[in-house]
Amino acid sequence: MKNNVTVVILAAGLGTRMKSKKAKVLHEAGGDTLLNHVIRAALPLAPAEKIVAVIGYQEEEVRRSVKTPGVRFAVQEEQKGTGHAVACTKDLVEASGQLLILNGDGPLIKTPTLETFLGSGGQSGIAGGVVTTEVRDPTGYGRIVRTGDGRIAAIVEQKAASPEQLAIREINTGVYWFDSALFWQHIGEIHPNSQSGEYYLTDIVEILRRQGHSIAPRLVADETELLGINTRVELAVADRILRQRKTEALMLAGVTIEKPETVTVDPDVEVGQDTVIEAHVELRGATRIGAECRIGTGSIFRDCEVADGVQILPYVVADRAKIAHSALVGPFSRLRPKSVVGEHCHIGNYVELKNTTMEDRSKANHLAYLGDAIIGEATNVGAGTIICNYDGVHKHPTRIADHVFVGSNSTLVAPVTVGSGSYIAAGSVITSDVARDALALGRARQTDKPGWAKKRREERKKE
Repeated sequence: MKNNVTVVILAAGLGTRMKSKKAKVLHEAGGDTLLNHVIRAALPLAPAEKIVAVIGYQEEEVRRSVKTPGVRFAVQEEQKGTGHAVACTKDLVEASGQLLILNGDGPLIKTPTLETFLGSGGQSGIAGGVVTTEVRDPTGYGRIVRTGDGRIAAIVEQKAASPEQLAIREINTGVYWFDSALFWQHIGEIHPNSQSGEYYLTDIVEILRRQGHSIAPRLVADETELLGINTRVELAVADRILRQRKTEALMLAGVTIEKPETVTVDPDVEVGQDTVIEAHVELRGATRIGAECRIGTGSIFRDCEVADGVQILPYVVADRAKIAHSALVGPFSRLRPKSVVGEHCHIGNYVELKNTTMEDRSKANHLAYLGDAIIGEATNVGAGTIICNYDGVHKHPTRIADHVFVGSNSTLVAPVTVGSGSYIAAGSVITSDVARDALALGRARQTDKPGWAKKRREERKKE
């Protein structure tokens, strides 16, 4: 089917009912833009090079938002209706095979629905099809008028409908397929509407019927799949449905999700079998979670790579970080961009890593900030340790070698290198390199003054 289908996605409008300065298809639901969801549904049906998005308002922003390489664009300079929008793609689409037309604001359409829909192509006498659905309140939608044999006789808009036609609950969803050769042969016969001056794509149905060709309806029982997003309320509905679909797909693939209604997972996230995701977790962007992991309550991961067997305790926040096999992170840890946690590492409560690599079996269990550093294998970073990586103008690196013991409340002033096997005494301020196997002390000698505190209290009583 992929070699026979060209997809046109209508995505040129502003969407005034969204009450936004942003093009409608740029709004996000379920972790991606509306347009990217539609492209994702179309990709199994046609190669990216045969998907054309019709853009207009904020065209450059829309181009940049599309994640799929190869998708092409046609610009509708003036908003002259759906028929005119499709006509703008003529130089980019093939004049043979099947032409599938989708709405850029319809993110809930499913690929299997489209596959079944296109399956009617090639039947004798059928030149196209329309996806329809029945709704409780059809107000504002074009009504589907059927012939005696169940084909489409006409699509009648609300303003032009008779009382009998207004009672019809089957509506046009704006999703079509056509025989490409016939469509392009007759597209020029669409004339502007006498009231609006726009060219309506629905007119092609009557045009093809006059030429003796049938248009087949495809009634979809689940009306939510055909929901078009026109308001923020509908955007929220779409977000909920897309989120539910994603968590259900993960659970069916062998992932345990506790309280899935509280969990947020973006569409490109991957999670391995037998991983457990606790309540209120957010997995964003292109995050990859391995098998047999546990992701603790309230944790938020964006564009991260997590290997098999990793344990994430509650309330860990990670962004563009990598965590290797069998590491333990949390609770209340933060991994900032370019942080790497090695195998069997421990990153504990209130530890923050920034552009830092912790190599295998190293530990920072409490209250530390480690920035712009490489920390070797089997090194222990004590509680309260801080790497001073910023001098107010530039960031500087720190290198801590293997099997180092960094005592509690140490401060390392970058740039500095700490040799393997060395010790840093608790409370030290390290401003110079530490040799291999050395003990480094960077603190003042303790001085006690007997009776000083008592004397001070007595003096204050006299004041």
